Amino acid sequence: MARFSQRAGWVPWRRGVVSGNGHANGHAAEQPVQGPRLPEERTVHLVLDLALRIGEVQMASGAGASDATATIIAVSAAYGLPHCEVDVIFTSITVACQRGTDEPPITSLRVVRSRGLDYTRLADVETLVGKITAHRVDVQEARAELERITTAPHPYPRWVATLAYAGMAAAVTVLIGGAADMAAFAAITTAVVDRVGRVLNRRALPFFFQQVVGGALATGAALALLASHVIEGRPTVLVAAAITVLLSGLSVVSTVQDAITGYNVTAAGRTMEISLMTAGLIAGVVLALNIATALGMAYTPLADPLPPNAFRLPVQAVAGAVGAALFALASYAKPRALLVAAAAGGAGTAVYGALTLTGTSPISASGVAAVVIGFAGGVVSRRLRMPPLVVAVSGLVPLLPGLTTYRGLYELAAERSTSGLPTLMLAAAIALALAAGVVLGEYLAQPVRTGLSRLERRLSGPRMSGPLRPTERRLE
Repeated sequence: MARFSQRAGWVPWRRGVVSGNGHANGHAAEQPVQGPRLPEERTVHLVLDLALRIGEVQMASGAGASDATATIIAVSAAYGLPHCEVDVIFTSITVACQRGTDEPPITSLRVVRSRGLDYTRLADVETLVGKITAHRVDVQEARAELERITTAPHPYPRWVATLAYAGMAAAVTVLIGGAADMAAFAAITTAVVDRVGRVLNRRALPFFFQQVVGGALATGAALALLASHVIEGRPTVLVAAAITVLLSGLSVVSTVQDAITGYNVTAAGRTMEISLMTAGLIAGVVLALNIATALGMAYTPLADPLPPNAFRLPVQAVAGAVGAALFALASYAKPRALLVAAAAGGAGTAVYGALTLTGTSPISASGVAAVVIGFAGGVVSRRLRMPPLVVAVSGLVPLLPGLTTYRGLYELAAERSTSGLPTLMLAAAIALALAAGVVLGEYLAQPVRTGLSRLERRLSGPRMSGPLRPTERRLE
């Protein structure tokens, strides 16, 4: 099939006003009317279907609505459809292709049914989009390549992802001050929770209840180990590490990106999803704590957070780097992306630790560290041809407020204290600061990435995936 120029353009044609005798008056009443030069209708349907499928992969992988919109417009324009309108509402994508004043628009819709993290698939799709916008593949070839990408198995076996989550829990345990034995138990507990969640997912149990089971298992396992004297001390860090792993899969970054870029309906849908997942996690943790209390388990005070210590800063940076890299591995990222994610996680953790040494509040320190992660990811990832979303989400994982969340839940459920509500609000504020900071960092990286000339024309808003400038016309 022939390739279509990105500048399909508009071609003039003339229309005459029909007089009373039925003949067109082609003189004074004539006026030029502009209309788009488009390929045949069959090709229009094929192009729209390809663009929709690419947008579906991006949305299912956690990309923002603005990223999916820009990508769909870029793909459509590359194949000769310069005037398409895109509407993304979290669970569905609609594209309407305008065909001038005489022909009705062609509209296609696709529902985003499944969601899951596969950063290799997201990176391959972005590479395909680059080929399409550079006019190196035609529609049929692009469709075949997309089919190969979406039907390919994960690059790593599922047990590798389980081990990666386990290693990530161990790294987070060390990061928040746990000893080696606590890290080992956190890894084992997280591996069990992941495998149980895998079984429940195969049985199509809603994710809300999977979060309930995961929170209850993580908390119950820690309390059982403490009651059986397998571990000594307080199980706070063990549960906090497991909670951090369960929080890591939530699309907080994309939610804030959608809200900032004006996709309010999609942002509201993502917010509702995150709220339900977090509520399920809270319910599971509180359930396990209440069961332990009903069984007569002795009251165990919370472990106080370790005070800032300059000597622990290198250890924290290494633990943050390992945790970020292992999350990227659990999300099926490519080997090159693992190294970049590790660098982002280590840098973000080091910045956060250095700021806390100066007395900066956790919210401010989290926001600044996230800006560093977003900026570094935005600069490096595009040069290495990987989506900035991979670096941003992975780099934020070590900074997620798992310990603060558990403290708030424990104060509410075990201590029956209303002080748990402000603690939970602090955890939510930290998560918001992390997401907003990384989006701002990616935005600030654009001048460095594109050069400082004609800066006002090059800034295109935060982009975590897809092309920066998909079309000549401005995207409002």
